[in-house]
Amino acid sequence: MTLDVAQLCAQLIRFDTTNHGGGESAGEREAAEHVAAVLHDSGVPATLLEPAPRRTNVLARVPGTDPSLPAVLVQAHLDVVPADPAEWSFDPFAGEIRDGFVHGRGAVDMKDMAAMTLAVLHRWHAEGRRPRRDVVLAFVADEEDQGHHGAHWLVEHHAAHFAGVGAAISESGGFSFDVDGVRLYPIGTAERGTSHLKLTATGRAGHGSRRNPRNAVTALVTTLARIAAHEHPVRLTPTAEAFLEGAGKALGVEVDLDDVDGTIARLGPAARLVENTVRCSTTPTVLQAGYKVNVIPGTATAQLDVRTLPGTVDELVATIDSLLGDGVTREFLEHQPPVEAPIDTPWFTAMADALRAEDPSAAVVPHCLGGGTDAKAFSRLGIHCYGFAPLLLPTGFDYRAMAHGVDERVPVAGLEFGVRVLDRFLSS
Repeated sequence: MTLDVAQLCAQLIRFDTTNHGGGESAGEREAAEHVAAVLHDSGVPATLLEPAPRRTNVLARVPGTDPSLPAVLVQAHLDVVPADPAEWSFDPFAGEIRDGFVHGRGAVDMKDMAAMTLAVLHRWHAEGRRPRRDVVLAFVADEEDQGHHGAHWLVEHHAAHFAGVGAAISESGGFSFDVDGVRLYPIGTAERGTSHLKLTATGRAGHGSRRNPRNAVTALVTTLARIAAHEHPVRLTPTAEAFLEGAGKALGVEVDLDDVDGTIARLGPAARLVENTVRCSTTPTVLQAGYKVNVIPGTATAQLDVRTLPGTVDELVATIDSLLGDGVTREFLEHQPPVEAPIDTPWFTAMADALRAEDPSAAVVPHCLGGGTDAKAFSRLGIHCYGFAPLLLPTGFDYRAMAHGVDERVPVAGLEFGVRVLDRFLSS
């Protein structure tokens, strides 16, 4: 008997693996032990690794029938972002299955992918099947913070487990996106880089009633105003260009690569899939200054959420430097460069074929993620990383609002579709 994917997803949701950031976490241990037990029942031995107490990762490998082929990595994180029960209409960690949905924190980010993968492996075991190539598995901790206890730690300390891997699949891609009856399926082939930048303005402290041309707060806010007002230029990556051309063709929209903003405007709802990934962004998010209203502080600081497109990092840093005011300096708190995987590969073709086999009307397009995933870690090993966690979603279902949102849920039929697509892709 094969395992029910909805039940698997619900079981994983019931493990509270909340990651509060800054090293504060409920921990992934019980969820990881559950994954290892399911793998064991599927004939797949697993290894549990903890770089810190309760921060547990699960590694495994399913041997393929042709060991000469490059392996494929399936990686999924077990941690979730916080959920305030007072904001939800149901218990975020009850893992209810009702009204055709699995409800709870992590339903789409990303315990659904973990459950679909486990369901495929159990099906293979029950039916006595093996994949064509090795399937390497990593169910990891800490993706919702810095990955220091998860993917980045595994890459630094257990790289041998990923030897021979040619490509990886994970979250944020392969889901259906309905536009007036046309179903787009964006597959993640790129991610903007994530850089957290701290600005520090240094001036002269003094009394608030006196003129002070070296007011650190003034220097900081005028710098932030310039940065916020700066219009970053369009920089078309191969992924974004292929998305515009593919989506335009599927939707019958004129594509003019010399007028990217006009083209995006003509895409209608599909614009949401690309509008944030044709430019870099520098968003002020944190301000800190002062301790008393009548005292001008000697320093003031701000933090920026900076997102960079492939090939633009040096250009963007130079732009930020040109916008800094006198007495304002910058430093990186975190810097993870952008990543991009090739589109014209058998990997991408196989994903598209698997989707079309289950949905013949699927319009498959490459997609650049505006945020980031553990692909940034595994890419360091030379692995081409793709966002491919397939789901067929009901018309009007706002999938992108589910991740990190209130009342997160995933359709049961979508999960079952995803199992069939993953089985096709991973088997062949």
